[in-house]
Amino acid sequence: MRTPRSTYRFQLTADFTLQDAARQVPYLKRLGVDWVYLSPILQAEDGSEHGYDVTDHSRIDVSRGGEEGLRELSQAAHDEGLGVLVDIVPNHVGVATPSQNPWWWDLLKHGRESRYAEAFDIDWEAGGGRLLLPVLGDDSLDALTLEDDRTILAYYDNRYPVAPGTADDGADAQTVHERQSYELVNWRREGTDLNYRRFFAVSTLAAIRVEEPWVFDESHAEIGRWFREGLVDGLRVDHPDGLADPGGYIERLSELTGGAYILIEKILEGDEPLEPSWPSAGTTGYDALAGIDRLFVDPDGEAGLDRLDVALRESDGDGFTAEGAAADRYRAMIHDTKRDVADGILQAEVRRLARDIERAGGLPTPTEKTVVQDALAELLACFPVYRSYLPAGREHLDEALELALHHRPDLDAVLREVAEVLGRTGTAPSVRFQQTSGMVMAKGVEDCAFYRFTRLTSLTEVGADPDDFSWSPERFHAAQQRRLATEPHSMTTLSTHDTKRSEDVRARITALAEIPDGWAGTLEKLRSRHPLGDGPLENLLWQAIVGAWPISRERAQAYATKASREAGNTTAWLDVDEEFEKRMAAAIDAVYDDEITAGLVTSAVAAVEGAGRSNSLGEKLVQLTTTGMPDVYQGSELWDLSLVDPDNRRPVDYGLRSDLLAAIEAGEPPVLEEGADDTGAVKLLVTTSALKLRRDRPELFEGYTPLEPRGSAARHAVAFDRGGAITVVTRLPIGLARHGGWDDTTLELPEARNGYADTLTGRLYRDGSVRLAELLGTYPVALLQRIES
Repeated sequence: MRTPRSTYRFQLTADFTLQDAARQVPYLKRLGVDWVYLSPILQAEDGSEHGYDVTDHSRIDVSRGGEEGLRELSQAAHDEGLGVLVDIVPNHVGVATPSQNPWWWDLLKHGRESRYAEAFDIDWEAGGGRLLLPVLGDDSLDALTLEDDRTILAYYDNRYPVAPGTADDGADAQTVHERQSYELVNWRREGTDLNYRRFFAVSTLAAIRVEEPWVFDESHAEIGRWFREGLVDGLRVDHPDGLADPGGYIERLSELTGGAYILIEKILEGDEPLEPSWPSAGTTGYDALAGIDRLFVDPDGEAGLDRLDVALRESDGDGFTAEGAAADRYRAMIHDTKRDVADGILQAEVRRLARDIERAGGLPTPTEKTVVQDALAELLACFPVYRSYLPAGREHLDEALELALHHRPDLDAVLREVAEVLGRTGTAPSVRFQQTSGMVMAKGVEDCAFYRFTRLTSLTEVGADPDDFSWSPERFHAAQQRRLATEPHSMTTLSTHDTKRSEDVRARITALAEIPDGWAGTLEKLRSRHPLGDGPLENLLWQAIVGAWPISRERAQAYATKASREAGNTTAWLDVDEEFEKRMAAAIDAVYDDEITAGLVTSAVAAVEGAGRSNSLGEKLVQLTTTGMPDVYQGSELWDLSLVDPDNRRPVDYGLRSDLLAAIEAGEPPVLEEGADDTGAVKLLVTTSALKLRRDRPELFEGYTPLEPRGSAARHAVAFDRGGAITVVTRLPIGLARHGGWDDTTLELPEARNGYADTLTGRLYRDGSVRLAELLGTYPVALLQRIES
């Protein structure tokens, strides 16, 4: 199996195609990248900006460059010695425009008689024999019309097929509609009555059943061709937890690709391991991201930021108790947000589970269906990880049962009986529960609680627990050694298309942990000028503005709208509070229109900008050199102050990056100045130096040995030896400045006959003790390589 030493992620769109990516391969080669990493390339919904709404598995997306584009990209990469990694989407397909999806169109036209009926996960009985489509603006069908010689049923801009023989007698549109295998219903019923499985709560993404051999074969035929023809070298698998049998799917995929390099998008909770039996190289790196971020968080700031969080919730808050330790508050919060999801936008999934239990013989004790649903929703809210893979992971179900019994002692008997049914490996209820638990986790935690638990928002990132505040160097080193032993080729990352904030935004926000009282004072002044009545949300919004500054008014407003609606306390997607959103928009506008507000923001930025850049460089160097296989998300080799999607998918200026890289190649060292509005060339230097060293001298990265700084400022440095490549970074830079600098702090370098060279500055060092004031005098990071001759 060919294994990448690093990857570079491209987000392909109609405006940045496979051909455009091919033209950037020489730049990636110069940067030091080993593989090109592509977002989904199969045919997606017209106008899709992400490609995860695949509509046709049989061809490559025309707007993204088509077959010719993939061949051009593959040829360019392979000619330069680079591999190609492609993101694939096995769990669902796009159905927003039915005519674009041949499988879905045939299903709508022929219903249960369609050859594709088995491909979709539909509960026909729950819909009275029909597939419910939540598209109507209300309960009225008056807008329905017939088109194209009565072969198309139209509802405004939506088009649906008419089954043969159902419109021949001159019947009106509503009568024809009654004869179809689908039923158009009020969109508000999607949360309760939907009878097809989907991706999370997105009804325009219908799940498919790749556990059926023919469904796998037909949906992966094109993917198999890529490997037979040598076009692609590895795969990234999107959301395998939605599948009935993730492990079985990964095994089939490995067979299809001839044992190629495969990564899976898996969110691991705490110390949860990746299933070792799967033929996968590892995860897409969120677990690594969480540890790297926390290495740079000042543990001494936790108490101050926690006091602020409590005060915000007590003053106007979100109706959530502020009592108890932060971890307890967070656990209580995510229980409630997950329960809200199970009772709300994913209630249809819970009802389906209850029906599956009934079909499987029901519970030993006859129980009302609503009570069974109540118990299921409680177990989903209490489930501690994304999912189990029975028989593996049964302990997670047992843990969920114990917690559910604590929350709902009134359901004791039914909870125990439901848990027993769900624990029976291979049954319809147990399989569906495993598919559903991750949906509830994602929507309740990442897309809700992460916008409510705002103590330090750099910690509210996918795959992380925000109540886990800071990691010591010792804890970090231990985690890296575990990864080296168990998943040495698993991806590491700092930014992705799904991160809530880019790495540089998080690095700057992280610096607030070093000045908790200062941030509390700034926030108090901002809130007094622009009170919104939701303290935690205000904390989130002002942290975002400071973290992403300079940010345009339009981007800031778009983020505020999305964040406030995801939080769902004072406004929401389905229940917009227009008065609140007007006040919120006015507060954002004040950053650009009000001199005092602007001054508060710029002062706050000035307090953390330099520390944020130091953190950014440290995190980047650690991510690129620690155990695992590092990915660089498009454009993040320079400063990237992006927020949640679609903000993080904006176009990248590769001309600028190539020019800056040329200057570095010409021996022009970039300068890092405190508070300077520079281009980020220093980050580019760190990135290219680390990537080239990993690519050109892989023998220096075969181990992991922690190195221990000594001296009065030792807590401000982290160092490790990968086997001849030594990483040294600064942490807690504000505290280091207060201390007066590195002073007497030193680092003992491992023995090396010819010494070491710093790849960033070119300086030479003998083994033995080196002063950090000298080593980190130019940049807050250093990457040493052992000199062989």
